[in-house]
Amino acid sequence: MRTRYTYDVGDRVRKYFIPLICYLLILIILLNLDSITNFLSERLSGNKVLTINSGNIYTKDYGFAYVKNSTKYIPYSKQDLVNILYSVINQGWEEFTFYCPNEYTECIKDITELTKDEYILTHVNNFVHPYNSFSSLKTSITEAGEVNVNVIYLYTKEEMDTINDYVDKLINDLYDKNADAYENLKKIHDYIINNTKYDVKRNDTGESEYKSYIAYGPVVDGYATCNGYADLMAIVLSKLNYENYKIATTKEEISYESNGHVWNAVKIDDEWKHLDLTWDDPVSTDGKDYLYHKYFLVSTEELREADSGNVKVEEHNFDKAIYQEFAN
Repeated sequence: MRTRYTYDVGDRVRKYFIPLICYLLILIILLNLDSITNFLSERLSGNKVLTINSGNIYTKDYGFAYVKNSTKYIPYSKQDLVNILYSVINQGWEEFTFYCPNEYTECIKDITELTKDEYILTHVNNFVHPYNSFSSLKTSITEAGEVNVNVIYLYTKEEMDTINDYVDKLINDLYDKNADAYENLKKIHDYIINNTKYDVKRNDTGESEYKSYIAYGPVVDGYATCNGYADLMAIVLSKLNYENYKIATTKEEISYESNGHVWNAVKIDDEWKHLDLTWDDPVSTDGKDYLYHKYFLVSTEELREADSGNVKVEEHNFDKAIYQEFAN
């Protein structure tokens, strides 16, 4: 006699669907393991886990006396906050979020003040590659200490492509591997000056038909303000693998009416030197073009000597607390 078994729906669910659900749960956990690990880490340690991406090709992998590249992006002082902002800009990130730790009780106050301090942000911006310099920097800060940074960069891709083609040709035509740094940079310095005029109109009125305030101006238009000269030279120096940054004297450091001034600093043979194309390309009253070397690879003492004369010059009154490579 054949025994008859009953096989209800419940048996079928237990046999097939429960293992399937377990398999799917394991698969979901494996696919989201990083997120789950980060979540548990945050809950157990009380700290947020940051997402750190690689920088772009214009990121400087070296730091300076005033600003250094951050590694953990967790601030414990106001200087840590300065370094984080510098690093975000230096990496070329458009957006980045970091968090104030509980131990740093003044963090929210300090970052709020810092992101409103145009003086500090202007100088911090000078230490990055021109292509990574910002035109505007926006931050949002929550009461819980979450800081979101959004960066709008100064140069477009099309502008960078045009400038890079120009710089590559300039170096290919003028740079001699058998010559020393002084001779090579002097040829580039002279070429840029001989093919560029100072944009007096923008300096006087703040407006011009030329993009003279960035490197695109001297490259395409043949006109530059001090920003355009300094940006182009900084791009050349970085292309040649010289450590460099821009120095700014802002109008706060000048006793008479002035928009301030920007020029280059470059490390040659382990010594930091000033390099100012704007002042080596003076605006003349007789309509002639002049080419000087008074401000070409000079020490701070030589810079002061070049500034001496009948008229008191303050455009090189830089803040030594920021540009510490020239503190002595």
